[in-house]
Amino acid sequence: MSSSCSGLSRVLVAIAIALVSASSSCPQGWGPPGVQYGQPGRLVMLCCPGVSAGTPVNWFRDRESRLLQGPDSGLGHKLVLARADSTDEGTYICRTLDDEVEGTVTLKLGYPPSRPVVSCQASDYENISCTWSPSQVSGLPTCYLTSYRMKMLPGTGHQRVNLSAWKPCPQDPLGNPRCVIYWAEFWSQYRINVTEVNPLGASTRLLDVSFWDILRPDPPEGLRVESVPGYPRRLHASWMYPTSWPQKPHFTLKFRLQYRPAQHPAWSTVEPIDLEEVITDAVAGLPHEVRVSARDFLDAGTWSTWSPVVLGTPSTESLTNEIPDPGKIYTQLVDSMAPPRPSLQPDPRPLNHRDPLEQMVVLVSLGVFSFLGLAAGALTLGFCCLFRLRLRWSRKDGPQKPGFLASMIPADKLPGIPDL
Repeated sequence: MSSSCSGLSRVLVAIAIALVSASSSCPQGWGPPGVQYGQPGRLVMLCCPGVSAGTPVNWFRDRESRLLQGPDSGLGHKLVLARADSTDEGTYICRTLDDEVEGTVTLKLGYPPSRPVVSCQASDYENISCTWSPSQVSGLPTCYLTSYRMKMLPGTGHQRVNLSAWKPCPQDPLGNPRCVIYWAEFWSQYRINVTEVNPLGASTRLLDVSFWDILRPDPPEGLRVESVPGYPRRLHASWMYPTSWPQKPHFTLKFRLQYRPAQHPAWSTVEPIDLEEVITDAVAGLPHEVRVSARDFLDAGTWSTWSPVVLGTPSTESLTNEIPDPGKIYTQLVDSMAPPRPSLQPDPRPLNHRDPLEQMVVLVSLGVFSFLGLAAGALTLGFCCLFRLRLRWSRKDGPQKPGFLASMIPADKLPGIPDL
């Protein structure tokens, strides 16, 4: 029974509040003509339409001849229901004493509006979408007033409340409980106002939101899962950005992908670096469920909901045409869930993990060390040669010195010298 309040102003809210406090008034102008509203368990006064105040009238229930209230009640053109309940709902007829004027009034009971439940989300970095729902069903015609104001300007170092004036938050033209703040500023905070209004009053909910916290992209679209010919344990998955996310270089998305054999309770999760991923540990011969979600690359907000599940079955080109043995399929499933084991056979291919730049640096370093070693050797050899030359020239120029053993051997003991 809810509707938008795009054609109502704040005056309508004031009128609705006044209807709650003034129980003796006769509300007009809300809903179809001749319909009045009340709250169960409360006093309700019905007014006879077309009759001036103080004019005595007779009141009857529709299709009943029993008089409910006569002119001697002293209430004039009003019918008083002390504690209205569901049995009092229906149509009433009022007539003047001369039967010149007759009117009908329909009573509907419900509850005053409650503070609505409001939530906001940004599916891109430009617009904020807010939705709401009543926290209690009133049972009466209900509409909503929506507005917003900026709470903090970008670039300011402190929070400034009530910085800008209230602006209307445009509601969904199809009548859905939703309004959108277009071209919102990414680094700003906003205060959202959603007011629920019905014939018995109004209730307001204020919600402060930050673009950074409420950012949640829509799920990726166009998910495709294809087999890889010749590889019975591989699946190729690809997808596209959601159409609601403008693809600009400053705001990109990151993704996470989940897959599992059909009907298996546990998901395997990977985070691709692009719009595709090759699954290398699928269970051969079994269909697999695959889904993907997205999030802002700076981790703002939260992950999107999962995309619809897409099924894919690995290629069977390298398998035999025999019917798969259930025991083998179970063994493959267990092996796929176990951590990979290192291979016992060495790879005959040489390992070369060095980067070309690293190799060049190593070669240059070896050349420098070799040059320094050769230079040190040349210097050492030069000093040795120079020392020997100086020693030889010194022997030619000076008297010959006896050997270091001459003073120790007596001359008469030298062999070959006869005694004198």
